[in-house]
Amino acid sequence: MNSNEALKAVLSSIRDGNLDVEQAMEQLRDLPFQDLGHTKIDHHRALRNGFPEVIYGAGKSPEQIADIFKHMCGRSNVLATRVSKDAAEYILGRFPDVEYNPTANTLTCKSQEVKYGSGQVGIITAGTSDLSVAEEALVTCDMLGSRAAIISDIGVAGIHRLFHRIEEIRKFTVLIVVAGMEGALSSVIGGLVEQPIIAVPTSVGYGANFSGLSALLGMLTSCASGVTVVNIDNGFGAACAACKINRLLDKHSKNA
Repeated sequence: MNSNEALKAVLSSIRDGNLDVEQAMEQLRDLPFQDLGHTKIDHHRALRNGFPEVIYGAGKSPEQIADIFKHMCGRSNVLATRVSKDAAEYILGRFPDVEYNPTANTLTCKSQEVKYGSGQVGIITAGTSDLSVAEEALVTCDMLGSRAAIISDIGVAGIHRLFHRIEEIRKFTVLIVVAGMEGALSSVIGGLVEQPIIAVPTSVGYGANFSGLSALLGMLTSCASGVTVVNIDNGFGAACAACKINRLLDKHSKNA
């Protein structure tokens, strides 16, 4: 049961006389946030912005991540990003239902059915070396209720590969374009399609790439109008933005 459903259940029980105020207070005690000492889990985040809190695994010990999973699983579906292989092995040993994606470096726990919207996110990569960021976006989209697919290795160095897939690309609702080096792919696609584009610069590239800075600046100064840019290697952030666009499109189409 997610936070919305849990809160509705408590309020309905009070209304129907099946729960008194003290019992309700006890059940609501951990709904705003739960203090684990090392972490304060924000259980109300889904009520505010539609998505549950996501665990950022980098810098956390395996024990801390496992403790967070223990308290979040069952309340909502759980996603952890930037999880090391060692931490993943520790958590998988304690939670057999958790899945690890070694390319995306994500852990997921689906205790509830994911409700998908009607739109689909296209995740486009310039090269195979960008796949870790693209996979992070793919896993995030899936957990947040947007169907998504990756089209990989169609960068501008062999632009005929892009043109070969362009009609397929135009069928997606939102596009996430992932590229390193000079980050030109988002500008090229931006001049060919009408969908919203979320560009993700990656740290892929040789020395003057400055660990993704050249791709970031190239995308920010794109001559293609309407290209939005997230931070370097931030497949998660791009997917969150794409899912919000999809949700709003669904909402407006239902109200039309």
